Amino acid sequence: MDRRQAIASEIPRLRRYARALLGDRGEPDDLVQECLVRALRRQRQWRRGESPRKWLFTILHNLYVDGVRATANRPGLVALDEAATEMHDGDPSAAIDIGRGLASLPVEQRQVVLLVGLEGLSYAEAADVLGVPIGTIMSRLARGRERLRRHLDQDEGRRPPLKRIK
Repeated sequence: MDRRQAIASEIPRLRRYARALLGDRGEPDDLVQECLVRALRRQRQWRRGESPRKWLFTILHNLYVDGVRATANRPGLVALDEAATEMHDGDPSAAIDIGRGLASLPVEQRQVVLLVGLEGLSYAEAADVLGVPIGTIMSRLARGRERLRRHLDQDEGRRPPLKRIK
């Protein structure tokens, strides 16, 4: 597989991560587009043997951070209902609950939960993408998962309990 094909094969993951971060339909596509433009212009910087996913997620993350800094006066992120639907094939209300839970996480925890839990990056790869130590990744992931678990447990109290079938 050549470099362009390897980059193209990562587009669905980049889009999913960008939508989960930004929540809006237009902005995530713009972010991914800018990421792809940079990647194609700088494809010689991608080291042979290195994961294209890690390299592309690093570019995407850096563009995201630059965008957040540039628009610091804008309101916070919107709900992640649509991204959550992709993560959960079953009950749509469960997907909405997951989306709301993800939206309630601080951005640092949400990034790690999405990169490790959804995109399957290793702790080391996520640490490289976000530019933080592995211990920070582990800590943010643990706190994010716990916070998400608490959020989902609260929502369970609002729904009728499911019957257990043996």
